[in-house]
Amino acid sequence: MTRKCSFKEYITNRFYSDLFDEVSKYIVYSEDVLRLQLKSHSTVQFEELVLSNLDIKHVYIEDQPNMQISFDIVVDAEIVDKCDDEKIFHQWFKIGCFGDLNCELDDFQILSMKLYHNKSDYQNRLSDKLVPCISKDKLDQVAMNFVARYYSEALEKPMSINPHVLADRMSLKIQEREISKDCSVFGKIYFQDSEGEFYDTKWDKVTVEPVKAKTIFVDPRVYFMRNLGSVNNTIVHECVHWDKHRKAMQLESLFDSSATKIVCKVTGNVEGDKKEAIEWMEWQANKLAPRIQMPLSMFQVKAQELIEKYQSELQKTELVGILEPVIDELAHFFEVSRLAAKIRMIDSGYYEARNVFIYIDGKYVQPFTYQKDAIKENQTFCIGLADALVESNSSSSFKEKLQTGHYLYVESHFCLNDPKYIENNQLTEYARLHLEECCLVFDLQLGATNQYSENYHSLCFLNRDKASNIIFEAHFSDYANQSKVEMIAEYNAEMLKVLQNLPMTFSGTLDSLIQWSDMTVEALSETAEIDKKTIHRLRYHEPDNVSIETVVQLCIGMRLDPTLSECLLNASGKSLMLTKQHSMYRFLLRSCYTYSIYECNEMLADQNLKMLGRKNRGNGEII
Repeated sequence: MTRKCSFKEYITNRFYSDLFDEVSKYIVYSEDVLRLQLKSHSTVQFEELVLSNLDIKHVYIEDQPNMQISFDIVVDAEIVDKCDDEKIFHQWFKIGCFGDLNCELDDFQILSMKLYHNKSDYQNRLSDKLVPCISKDKLDQVAMNFVARYYSEALEKPMSINPHVLADRMSLKIQEREISKDCSVFGKIYFQDSEGEFYDTKWDKVTVEPVKAKTIFVDPRVYFMRNLGSVNNTIVHECVHWDKHRKAMQLESLFDSSATKIVCKVTGNVEGDKKEAIEWMEWQANKLAPRIQMPLSMFQVKAQELIEKYQSELQKTELVGILEPVIDELAHFFEVSRLAAKIRMIDSGYYEARNVFIYIDGKYVQPFTYQKDAIKENQTFCIGLADALVESNSSSSFKEKLQTGHYLYVESHFCLNDPKYIENNQLTEYARLHLEECCLVFDLQLGATNQYSENYHSLCFLNRDKASNIIFEAHFSDYANQSKVEMIAEYNAEMLKVLQNLPMTFSGTLDSLIQWSDMTVEALSETAEIDKKTIHRLRYHEPDNVSIETVVQLCIGMRLDPTLSECLLNASGKSLMLTKQHSMYRFLLRSCYTYSIYECNEMLADQNLKMLGRKNRGNGEII
């Protein structure tokens, strides 16, 4: 929508003379009222009042049925003395008007005129570009009103809304067509008869053909946001545009005759200027569509019914333990996407739904929960391996946390290394229900390479499903983790004794650590994937050279605390560099030291890095 598109500007250009004449008449017929007003502002005596200039200051617009609008025009009238034009008096007036956009306001009427005291307090206010003014807390109310007008039975009992029936009741036609070659457009709606552009797959070219107003086109290859919804959502989305944005598009066409349609892109925006009105129109359609498909009152009835059903069937009282089947059945019942049902659960007050159906690094994260308001909307306890590696090198406060060895990287969380929270390298059931007690918090933001804008319509941070194309970056939150009550004690006396008595040589340090770990050479050979003869040689004969890989394998094999790993590295004369491979080694030794070498190799492979032990044929074992 062009920046010049302005209802105030249109009124000024077209009806200025009508307004000037009306104010002039008012001054003549209300001279006594104006003289009283004048007395309170000036001691100057005016002989005869006359309007010399009119400045339109504001236009307050209220939505009316169909294409009608009522609006108050606030003007600053410059009034002078007819006998002495140097005597000037300014008075603001409010002019009540009415018109129909279907006839381009040819029926413009002035209904009232009075002195201006305060701005109009309209319930159904429109912006200067004729876009409805809808606040976030009014979305459900607006959606319910929409459903009441077009699909009232959906407010009587829970049911799915058939988008084809909805479109038919709104006198809209639906056609499936391939719209764009790159699948960047999921749908479009035409407000006027026009010519439409479509992609011809057979001939690999764009074709142009006539289209009728009130026609919705959806691309069967794309539908709505690919993984964020379905064709049902797409059709409802376009129906919202027709219901809410016809006036805005009509105004736009008065400035630009080519403005005949809204083209909705998969990035959550629309074609055209991405600022101001057009962005608000798309935000509204995106927010209202799922609320229309799942009216709040009926959604809550169905959700509660399913919660009780699965609590009984699965014998679970904790909500997070049953949300997966509840959300899936809600999605199936209302014929919406899983993500749409998940977000609607959160809208309905079930904040626990934020933490189900999350995928990190392509792996499913088991559902978890925490105290309400423990973290903000853009924060998380989950972090992918790549982000964890970056943060472990770039954030000094995060690095300090990891160096202590008190936190382990488990199931995409950094959790306190305590049996209460971690068992067999997995979060305990208690930990999953009390993440605020044991896990670090990270701030989420959309990645710099994202095609999606920062103010993308849905709660983007909830969309971490398997098929998601949205890229997130997670950063250690200094503030959120400052007040965490950490149940961390000092190293036990045995650990301190080990540190104090470690010799200076590599072989001596290795021998002491093997004794401390209470492992046999045979067991260490298996857990470190190093030949027994090599371990024997390194343990009793000081080597001339030992590779970083061998030291790392030994540390992993003995599951050494990060402080002990650092001692063995120092004794080898080696140090980890700032390469990607070595950064990963550092991460494994600090945050995954309870993992087996097989699990560590999986993480290395996920990052396309060289693996350890037998998995890496080029890794020569030191002699």
